[in-house]
Amino acid sequence: MKVLGLSPLDKDSTVTLVEDGAIIYAAAEERFTRVKLQDGFPWRALESALETTGTKIEEIERVVYPFLSVDQETKLFERNLEKEREFLDEHEANATSDEVREAKTRVPENRPPVPGLLQPNERQEKGLLKSLAYRVLASEGIVSRNIAKRGSEQWGREASAFHQRWQQELEAGLAEVGLGGKLKRIEHHLSHASNAFFNSGFDEALIVTLDGYGSGLAGSVSIGRDDRIERLHGNEYPHSLGTFYESVTSALGFKPSRHEGKIVGLAAYGDPEVLGKLLRRRFVQKNGGFRIVETNNMYFARLLADQFPKIDVAAAYQRVLEEVACAYVAQYVQKTGLRNLVLSGGVVANVKLNQRLRDIDGVDGIFIHPNMGDGGCGTGAALLEFAGRPETKRRLTDVYFGPGYNSDEIVSALKTAQLPFTHYTPIEPKIAMLLAAGKVVARFDGRMEYGPRALGHRSILYHAKEPAVNQWLNQRLGRTEFMPFAPATLHEHRHANYLHMDGADYAATFMTITFDCTASMKRDCPAAVHVDGTARPQLVSAESSPGFHKILTEYYKLTGIPSVINTSFNMHEEPIVCTPDDAIRAFLQGNLDYLAIGDFLVEHPSGHQ
Repeated sequence: MKVLGLSPLDKDSTVTLVEDGAIIYAAAEERFTRVKLQDGFPWRALESALETTGTKIEEIERVVYPFLSVDQETKLFERNLEKEREFLDEHEANATSDEVREAKTRVPENRPPVPGLLQPNERQEKGLLKSLAYRVLASEGIVSRNIAKRGSEQWGREASAFHQRWQQELEAGLAEVGLGGKLKRIEHHLSHASNAFFNSGFDEALIVTLDGYGSGLAGSVSIGRDDRIERLHGNEYPHSLGTFYESVTSALGFKPSRHEGKIVGLAAYGDPEVLGKLLRRRFVQKNGGFRIVETNNMYFARLLADQFPKIDVAAAYQRVLEEVACAYVAQYVQKTGLRNLVLSGGVVANVKLNQRLRDIDGVDGIFIHPNMGDGGCGTGAALLEFAGRPETKRRLTDVYFGPGYNSDEIVSALKTAQLPFTHYTPIEPKIAMLLAAGKVVARFDGRMEYGPRALGHRSILYHAKEPAVNQWLNQRLGRTEFMPFAPATLHEHRHANYLHMDGADYAATFMTITFDCTASMKRDCPAAVHVDGTARPQLVSAESSPGFHKILTEYYKLTGIPSVINTSFNMHEEPIVCTPDDAIRAFLQGNLDYLAIGDFLVEHPSGHQ
């Protein structure tokens, strides 16, 4: 039996094909259109899924989609927004002006430089008129309350229109490809819970989902046991940690749903206590969950970004996110006695948060679904159709579920680009030699990764001994980053490089959690260690990625270091490369030293190395 899972069409539209409980294909439409977080019906990803797996459209017995009908979704969020109006009317407003003045006295004056900022106390200044407007519109009181209510009303109108649009596009697309009448809708957070639990390998676990919005909720807690998922609590939208973090992403000049990782990086340079008190006061713990005061008043985060250093704003939002999420989860860990924690939802793309959740007293094991955002919801919805089958609940060996390309296709692309190449069998020792010699190697091999992380098949590799690489390589790729590059580390050397790995090494296979680094990791791989002493590793085993493991093994033999830098193979604001043509273009534009594509090695024609 084959089931097609489609993620929500509003962003990062993704196709997953599951056969008898096993994922046989998964890829995002963005990889084919080359438009980051591509929305709409995933025509090209679906075409690739059918071609890659040899599936005929009539073999698909069901299509599952992780949102309810537009009428059901609208009913849920309209009910919630009415509750929010009542909450705001009942909750006493406290003017923030005094607290803002007090917070300014806590801003340190002398600070070390921050990579990517002109000066460490740089603010997101908007000019006098906007600054004055923010003070009026964001200072708690009648005006700010009304702004928040109007923000929620506007969100509701737009959400209803979006759901209507995507429902029409979904149904029209399915009808056109011959899958009309096979659609089944799944509640959004249940799909998140499903992909977290059924891919975790745990027999029982506490399941936590946290995102922006989905089927009336912004978060949930469930028990996963055997083949059943039982919900304990749902945290209703608009009391959303996703919306909370998106607001600061936008306020600091970045793109929500795309650049939240930059906030995580910035946060490590700031002092969370400058604004921590002010932010904590906007949260109310209640009925096993939490509520947020004036969630949809977008001017509050803009006021802080205008008045305070970016690094302190980021640090406060990161710290409060961690505190609220950990308090939410910890009460259910204690209540249930469950010692395994599994996570899904866009909020848990935050790898620092995941480390804090791992550290909750009573948590022994953790897993984060590799495609934790909405792009993974189609996977969860499809897996639900096979609940009860032993093969459904399995650990993922890897997530190389996208398309792959054979040697003939690679050679054809290289010849078309008029690039000379050398064939190596095996190629892995040669790649290791180049890395040890200080060369930048782009690697394109096998099937493409599913989810947001490059895990060695579509990766740019470099040794991790040179801290300055974060500046010059990002400049080559047209990127601005505040996080260091992530390391890929031999699984067998994990304990020598990272602390408290037990119970989290499976999650680290997919680069979804940070760890404190050992002294040897800090000494040997400073380019992969953040200013706070953490790193976000990919643990590479012979089982998860045989070819990549061979490269790291050979590199270790040459250098005595079991880690290299692994960053995604793409140019700035582009998706990770998918095809040989994509790889060649990014290789040339990025001015990288070498391209290892399949068993073929290409030296950059500029010869700059």
